[in-house]
Amino acid sequence: MNTSNEELISLITKLVIEEMNKKEEILIPIGVSNRHAHLSREDLDILFGTGYQLNKVKDLKQPGQYATDEFVTIKGPKGEIKNIRILGPLRNKTQIEVSITDGFQLGIKPPIRESGNLDDSCPIEIIGPKGSIRKSNGVIAALRHIHMSPGIAEKLNLKDKDIVDVEVPGIRRGILGNVLIRVSDKYELEMHIDTDESNAYNLRNNDKVKIV
Repeated sequence: MNTSNEELISLITKLVIEEMNKKEEILIPIGVSNRHAHLSREDLDILFGTGYQLNKVKDLKQPGQYATDEFVTIKGPKGEIKNIRILGPLRNKTQIEVSITDGFQLGIKPPIRESGNLDDSCPIEIIGPKGSIRKSNGVIAALRHIHMSPGIAEKLNLKDKDIVDVEVPGIRRGILGNVLIRVSDKYELEMHIDTDESNAYNLRNNDKVKIV
C-alpha cells in the first residue's frame, strides 16, 4: 500500500469517527407568541376590581404558565388594540408584549428586549372592564429566545444568557440570529418568536428549527 492510499484511509477513518461522535441533533419546537399582557396584582385590581382572580383557560407549554379568559384594551398615541389576552400567573410588574407591527398601529416604537427588562420601554394606557391605568413604561417586543432544561443545555454545550443562531427550514428557509438562550429546570424546550417573525419565515406552532 502506498503512502497516498494510507493517508486516504486515515482521512476516511477520521471522518467516520467524527460522524459517529456527533452529538444527537436536537430539533426545537416553535411557539408563536401573539400580543399579550402580564399584570401585577395592583394593576389587576384596578382593571378588574379588588381581589379579582384570573380564570385559567388552558396551560401553556412552559410549566406554571397559562392563558386566561380575561382581556384588556391597550391604547397608544395613534390607536388602540382590543382583546389583548392576559397570561398568568401574576407578576411583580406589568408587562405588555407586542410586535413591531402592533407598534405602528399604536403609534409607539417598542424596544426589542428580554422579558422583564422594562427600563425606558414604551408607555401605554391599559383599559379593563372596571378601570384604566396609564403606565410610564412596560411595553416591549420580546427578544426571540429558546427555553431549555439544564440537561438539554449541557448536550448543546450552552448556558443561560448565551446568544445563538437558529436555522429555519422550508420555503422561506434562513437564519435567525441573536437568539437568547434561557436555561432553567422549570423550562420545556421551545423557541418563542412573535407574529412578525412567524410570518416572515412561514413558521407555525410546533414547527422544528435547530441551532447552528
